[in-house]
Amino acid sequence: MTGDWTPRVVALDIDGTLLKWIDGAGATYEEIPPRVHAAVQRALDAGAHVVLSSGRSVHGMTRIADLLDLPRDPDDPAWIVASNGAVVVRYPPIEVVHEETFDAGPAVQRVLERHPTALVAVEERGVGYRVSAPFPPGELTGEMIQTDLAELVSVPVSRVIVRDPDATADDFLELSAELGLHGINYVVGWTAWLDLAPVGVSKASGLQHVVDRLGLTAADVLAIGDGRNDVEMLRWAGRGVAMGQAVQEVLDAADAVTDPVADDGAAVEMERWW
Repeated sequence: MTGDWTPRVVALDIDGTLLKWIDGAGATYEEIPPRVHAAVQRALDAGAHVVLSSGRSVHGMTRIADLLDLPRDPDDPAWIVASNGAVVVRYPPIEVVHEETFDAGPAVQRVLERHPTALVAVEERGVGYRVSAPFPPGELTGEMIQTDLAELVSVPVSRVIVRDPDATADDFLELSAELGLHGINYVVGWTAWLDLAPVGVSKASGLQHVVDRLGLTAADVLAIGDGRNDVEMLRWAGRGVAMGQAVQEVLDAADAVTDPVADDGAAVEMERWW
């Protein structure tokens, strides 16, 4: 990175980066802090592309795009990288431009052998999620459609969530290390939350599709995130920035660390450039 480098793409995680966590809950406030909104607008003023990049499903991200007033130009829809990179869309309206799917059945079965009471969810695009049983309030966006487990994983899917309210993140970290399943990527969340995705799929791979379409490269990207599912994105980007409250694994993957989400750290980083 040279001294005159300026980001041409800003890839932003949502929960814990743009949105602040609700104390004691597995959810964030669905509000964009004014300072963060203003920073995004200055980036757009300068001609940068602002791309939302999240583990959320598409329908859980479009409202955030609306709150950020994305896109500026109705003839140039915003780019959204959803489901940890498995789904790439333009919005509005929702146009899927890339999707990766896989057979999650064997992996889910092996996880449930160890955690038989765990909850399982797959995205039902545009509606919500099909779930084996209801998830704790606030953890999934959209409608929850209770579905037989065998039916949930009977067809290829882009992402599966396994959640055990009675376990811890450390339990799932140990589980993912022990299982070592081939052909599957594991991302462990801040709690006992396991994302299963096709191997090689991450926010970085999803963003690669975006920059290819824009005629740019990873070197043009400023990426900001706070979770384990941001590690590949932070390493891939020309400048990867971790939020101040991130765990050590995420901090180690970043080129720099900004303030915590409680102190509008995403805005602090963007204000360096605009």
